[in-house]
Amino acid sequence: MVDLTVWITIITFLVTLGFILWRPRGINEAIPAAIGAIIVVLSGSVSLSDLGIIAGTISGAAITIMATIVMAIVLESFGFFNWVAEKLAAKANGSGIRLFWYVNLLCFLMTLFFNNDGSILITTPILVMLLNNMGIKNHQKIPYLLSGGLIATASSAPIGVSNIVNLIALKIVHMSLYLHTAMMFVPATLGLLLLVGLLFLRFYKVLPKTIPTNIQGLSLKAYHPLKPVVHHESERQRSRFMRNVLLFVFAVRVSLFVASFVNIPVSLMAVIGSLVLLGWRWVYLKIPPGDMLKKTPWYIIVFAFCMYVIIYGLNNIGLTDWLITFMQPIVSGSLLHASVMMGVLLSVLSNIFNNHPALMVGTLTLTHMNLDLLSLKIAYLANVIGSDMGSLLLPMGTLATLMWMHIIRKGKVKFTWWEYVKITGVVIPPTVLFTLVVLYYWVSWLFGGVLQQ
Repeated sequence: MVDLTVWITIITFLVTLGFILWRPRGINEAIPAAIGAIIVVLSGSVSLSDLGIIAGTISGAAITIMATIVMAIVLESFGFFNWVAEKLAAKANGSGIRLFWYVNLLCFLMTLFFNNDGSILITTPILVMLLNNMGIKNHQKIPYLLSGGLIATASSAPIGVSNIVNLIALKIVHMSLYLHTAMMFVPATLGLLLLVGLLFLRFYKVLPKTIPTNIQGLSLKAYHPLKPVVHHESERQRSRFMRNVLLFVFAVRVSLFVASFVNIPVSLMAVIGSLVLLGWRWVYLKIPPGDMLKKTPWYIIVFAFCMYVIIYGLNNIGLTDWLITFMQPIVSGSLLHASVMMGVLLSVLSNIFNNHPALMVGTLTLTHMNLDLLSLKIAYLANVIGSDMGSLLLPMGTLATLMWMHIIRKGKVKFTWWEYVKITGVVIPPTVLFTLVVLYYWVSWLFGGVLQQ
């Protein structure tokens, strides 16, 4: 007979996941996660000592992501994102085709510089406002908005620092950020190029060939809580200032990988970068950093910690043992087979249970399978591809996609779940399979000899 603790943990996980996806009355996802975590702890499937292990696992990832979000908020204060929107319209120069490629490049870079959720929250309102100001018809807005949303979310795969769950998973498998990027950047970027190419072919007939060019003075106050407060004497000075800010953010991003390579805590470099940027704003705009206490979404830390508590409870009641029995034949075959099958499996799990718990469960399971080093790395990276890219098949696969759906509806852009699936059902499966195959060949060629030693 199954122990009562097991039933409580499983039911708590399912109910918590349901509330997170449903979010009745717009409830913050951290609330059901916190309630679920408390129930799991009280049930006995997670001990107090386990809580210390969990805190140590997610602390670095949480600090890194929060520091990145602080940097994004500071850039918003500078008016950086309004400036980017204006430059985007100017670069398009009246071409709807050119705008499509610039939109996707912007979303890719935003995720690399910040994170996937931040990219969705920042770029989607900008694009909605930009397209509304251009007077583009509803069906012509979808190519820009959907492709941007998919690329923004999938772009968390090339570097582990762009997604909090990726950072947590890195900690679980004891893998450095530097090594993750070296093994993943090329396959994931090639996969993103295929994805945007497939989206372009799918949307080519719908894309407007010409667009208005006189888009000036975008106002994003309806979508962003912060009002840009920087006023420069000239456009030339403004552009120079924004470029300097962007170069600083880029330098901070590079420092994270340098820190990982020389075994300095990545979170330390992220915090230093955000503090310097806060000081810069204080000197330049006379805004003290105290406002960050209210503007920073601290609930992300609560959500990540509580979800991991629930997943750890599932691990402690034997879910990992069951998955090992199921997954061992998949991973123990050839490395190509391990890459493709693990990526497909995580894609399926992510679309059923959401990618956050799916990747945590998959990664925990891999660490208990006594795999050789190369097989473990391939299987883990395949998990990330399934979690970051394969999860995009359904809107419920990621919280970022659900946020994207909410934002475009707020912007009065009509788009249903069925319309979403009709497009992703064509572009996501080949993208995932292609990326998984490239991952195998890239890692085998570049790192096979080193990792087998």
